[in-house]
Amino acid sequence: MSRSARALKLSDASLHLSDSERSDRSRSRMFPTSAKNFGLRSRVNPTSGAIRARGYGLSRVRDPLTPTLSPQGRGSPLYSSPCLALSLVAFIALATPVLAQTRKDVPRNYGVGHAATVEQIAGWDIDTRPDGQGAPPGRGSVKEGEKIYLDKCAACHGEFGESAGRWPQVAQGKGTLASHDPVKTVGSYFPYLSSVFDYIRRAMPFGDAQSLSNDELYAVTAYVLNLNDIVDDKFVLSKETWGRIKMPNQGGFFDDDREKAEKAFWNPNPCMKDCFGPVKIIGRAGAIDVTPDEKTQKRGVE
Repeated sequence: MSRSARALKLSDASLHLSDSERSDRSRSRMFPTSAKNFGLRSRVNPTSGAIRARGYGLSRVRDPLTPTLSPQGRGSPLYSSPCLALSLVAFIALATPVLAQTRKDVPRNYGVGHAATVEQIAGWDIDTRPDGQGAPPGRGSVKEGEKIYLDKCAACHGEFGESAGRWPQVAQGKGTLASHDPVKTVGSYFPYLSSVFDYIRRAMPFGDAQSLSNDELYAVTAYVLNLNDIVDDKFVLSKETWGRIKMPNQGGFFDDDREKAEKAFWNPNPCMKDCFGPVKIIGRAGAIDVTPDEKTQKRGVE
């Protein structure tokens, strides 16, 4: 075969090269190396045009006429590995929802703690709504609550709810909220029965919170209502009689309406700099004892 015929045959074979082989040829053009640079001896097969290199224990055969059977062809592991990777990704994507669905109802155990019991959840789920929803079963009368109150509450709140020392007052104070000295008590301030009931249930008696039984809780609440003249002496509080109670200050609480009620005070362009003129002293105190000195100050706590 002549040299020109062999070149034509090689050029025709290059049209059937794989992508990886074309990449190798481009790389060889960018970084030309010969067998001599690596101490290799090469020989060209005059019949097939294959190049065989030997040296340093290396041996590689590359046949441009049979690209699919060469080491870099489509049948080689190097070419099929991307396909294998894509197949694995597709399999994982399809299998993950199935595995998640099968394990959805399986409880996980991290080795820390344990699942909360019904009794433990009930110990936290103690909120009560204004309509009485969430209130526990039980009942208590004013008469029963008086004894419990005197034993566990009067030491701080006073026998009649008037407060002992500096502890909160829980009775009376009606009509004082609009004054300069408002007295916020159960009768003058609390909007709903649930406000009183829930607070006593969670936080009282002080230092021994949540120690009252359900019946004791109903009884103490009934007695506090009686101290504020909300119920009579014979009243019995329970879930059935809950709806009869209406707190005196229920109408004193309403939704925030400042967008309408205080709209006249709003200024869309408020002053941010030099809003007032210079400050001038226009008078001085004539009495020298307006600010007491250290000698006249009272010491200690009343």
